Amino acid sequence: MSQPTAVVLGGGCVGAASAWALQRAGVQTRWIDRGEPERAASFGNAGHIATEQIHPLASLETLISLPRQLFLVGGPVGLPLRHLRHWLPFGLRLLAAARPSRFQAGCAALKPLMAAALPAWGHLAQEIGAPELLRTDGHFAAFERVGTAAEAVRAAVATEYGYATARIATAEELALLRARFANRPTAAVRFANTGQVVDLSEWLRRLGAAFSQAGGITTRAEVLALTLTEGRATALLDTGEQVSADHVVVAAGIGSAALLQPLVGAVPLIAERGYHLDALVSEADWPRDLPPVAFPDRSTIVTRFAHSLRMTGFTEFAVEGAAPDPRKWTRLEAHATALGLAAGSERRRWVGCRPTLPDYLPAIGRSRVAGNLLYAFGHNHLGVTLSAITGRLVADLACGRTPAVPLAPFDLHRF
Repeated sequence: MSQPTAVVLGGGCVGAASAWALQRAGVQTRWIDRGEPERAASFGNAGHIATEQIHPLASLETLISLPRQLFLVGGPVGLPLRHLRHWLPFGLRLLAAARPSRFQAGCAALKPLMAAALPAWGHLAQEIGAPELLRTDGHFAAFERVGTAAEAVRAAVATEYGYATARIATAEELALLRARFANRPTAAVRFANTGQVVDLSEWLRRLGAAFSQAGGITTRAEVLALTLTEGRATALLDTGEQVSADHVVVAAGIGSAALLQPLVGAVPLIAERGYHLDALVSEADWPRDLPPVAFPDRSTIVTRFAHSLRMTGFTEFAVEGAAPDPRKWTRLEAHATALGLAAGSERRRWVGCRPTLPDYLPAIGRSRVAGNLLYAFGHNHLGVTLSAITGRLVADLACGRTPAVPLAPFDLHRF
């Protein structure tokens, strides 16, 4: 019997984890990526393995809070009027997904997926020989506003987080945070069973190297289109090559919708753009043993990587290739200055597109239009968090195994 084959389209964390899981499962895998890692959301995010986020953002709570969350009034959500035609249809679908019954179904679907996320990361780090690139010591949420901090902490520790847990920070922990930040937080919450990737670029490099050493093949090319021939999907590359296999996996992030549309129809995927600032960091700025710190009052999170300190924030619904809004970076600069972060360092700016579906659940499954077509995309701000478990689920599907997590709620044909 010949060895089964797979082609994975997409070079972010989800595509990389899927390629590795397939190759390790005995499927001869070709991983196709255009080789521009800095354009991928996987490169620019906070590196936070956010297992506490078991509640989809498509919720009544999100809708009720939206007016005060808008960027124009100081919040993190950007809805540029020039892109109204782009985000309004998505917004109407989000309204439908925010109904209580849909929200509860989304929570029930997301909870087991998130419970499997950090253990899957641990297995993957061991498999590729890079356990030092994974931290599993949780994170902090620091609250600054004197009048609301106590209630915010009470609400935070009373919330269910599934696999993750939360408690009020000890006096010693709060003193550590107050000494570290110029704003001197009023209160804090300590999360456990969450994690962090120590160096995103090095992680992707090590994963790619392990994939090659295991016999996987990496091709640097852009996928122009998917076609359907006799019930099988084939990828057309910018090199002119047509590629097919027993399993064709679409894990191309925001580019997945354009690839799939000719085969399955319109996919309601939107570019949820995020911004970050990156600065070189020293032990004096942020010690290596201090985990990520979220600042809910600012809707930002700060993460120490191997050589840099990163502040990420904002949710901007815009056309993928639209020019960045420099006001977002200006506000991040103000937040960084207020917190006293890396004040003497040059801060590098980045913007990237999270691939988001209206119900804030990913699409993971097998297409009904082509027997060899699998998909794994739409992970929104949970791409890094869910990448390792998604790779395992893709391999389960390809190998005919019962998926480790029920996948019916993530079927793309739900739209």
